[in-house]
Amino acid sequence: MHVDEQTIRDLEIFEATGGDPSLFDLLNRCRTPGGADALRARFRRPLSRADEIRAVQDSLRHIAENRAAFDLLPESAQLTALEVYLHSNLPVLTRTSGLDGLVEALGFRYGDRKVFQQMLSGVARTAATLRALGRFASRGELKGAPGELATRMDELRTLLLRPAIVAMSREEQVEASWRKALHFDRELRREERPTVERLMRLCFELDALVSMSDVGREYGYILPDVHDGPTEVLGEDVYHPFLIRAVANPVDLAQPRRLLFVTGPNMAGKTTYLRACGTAVYLAHLGMGVPARGFRFSPCDVLFSAITLVDSVRGGVSFFRAEALRVKRLAQALADGQRVFGMLDEPFKGTNVKDAVDASRAVFAALADADDSVFLVSSHLTEVAESLEPQPTVRCARFEAHELEGRLRYDFVIRPGISKQRLGVRVLEEEGVFELLARMRSRGQARDGAAD
Repeated sequence: MHVDEQTIRDLEIFEATGGDPSLFDLLNRCRTPGGADALRARFRRPLSRADEIRAVQDSLRHIAENRAAFDLLPESAQLTALEVYLHSNLPVLTRTSGLDGLVEALGFRYGDRKVFQQMLSGVARTAATLRALGRFASRGELKGAPGELATRMDELRTLLLRPAIVAMSREEQVEASWRKALHFDRELRREERPTVERLMRLCFELDALVSMSDVGREYGYILPDVHDGPTEVLGEDVYHPFLIRAVANPVDLAQPRRLLFVTGPNMAGKTTYLRACGTAVYLAHLGMGVPARGFRFSPCDVLFSAITLVDSVRGGVSFFRAEALRVKRLAQALADGQRVFGMLDEPFKGTNVKDAVDASRAVFAALADADDSVFLVSSHLTEVAESLEPQPTVRCARFEAHELEGRLRYDFVIRPGISKQRLGVRVLEEEGVFELLARMRSRGQARDGAAD
């Protein structure tokens, strides 16, 4: 599934505002830096095929059911030391037999003692890591692993069966003689280096999968029901993972009602709702659990958002033009026949109300006719919602503010229908803006009176 940089910023996948943890930071439980890199690569490439997503889900279930076996994977310090050794500038035997080979080996043995010990230590550590991988790969509960995990484990076992790797895995062979150790050193850093590097990458991939399983279990996320068919997203009690005491809400985007038009006053929860739904869809396409009580979806090709757009003074792009260009990208994806999950938060606010209403009506009506895609749209333009509500492909929902002890309160619960609330002036009053302006005027009048 394609997720462009604007959507990555909108959902705060790799970087959050105000220095807070990003989505990746929140969900990364990898034990190794290489595993974190592998997980980040997965976050960059969400899946778009149901069978691929199910393969990841099956793997995460198997890991959760057999979690203790994965503690046998090499630790971060082991893999780091192995990587340093493989890429070191230590000398390597050029001959392995004959008198010349013996002379060269003796030169290493009785030459620089520090270099010689580094070579022996590298061989011993590598052998220990290979033995650890062998014990892990031979666990009975992992031999019938499903999904993507099966592919990784099969490759791991195949590499461990290479004759040179088998020989180096035997402790008695490595410790047989210092000449044997030098021979292994040459094989490790020349002939078998690609094999060992691939084994390390497999460890990192497994670390990433374990992290995905662990974080789902830690937070109580559920693995969605993935199906083929028309694009839809159906969620029960969906909430945003950043929020500690989140209010969960449903999402219902299925054909033919493919556009959900959300209205409500500022601060009532519209933008958070869009982000919560978008984040759930994103995690579902990774094969991970999602923050919800129930979730069902069919994969799409593009995850698209327009939430935190900005203008560009240097680029000569006004805010409204930035909005227009963003909508153009959405239109291009739809024109190319891609299945889109799209989110637009109060679009066209960079122009006057009349233009915003006209543009919104035209664009939203077209989106409502876009087969096999679904859209979440938030707006203050209730007249647009009223004109679209009769369409069979549109559903309207609202957030509301309520009066409590003379103050506005928000319950962040989505309800059917269109919001009629106009609370901008009321919010300014509650924030004390008019009181401050009145004090400013009084000071000015007092100065004027003193001057007279």
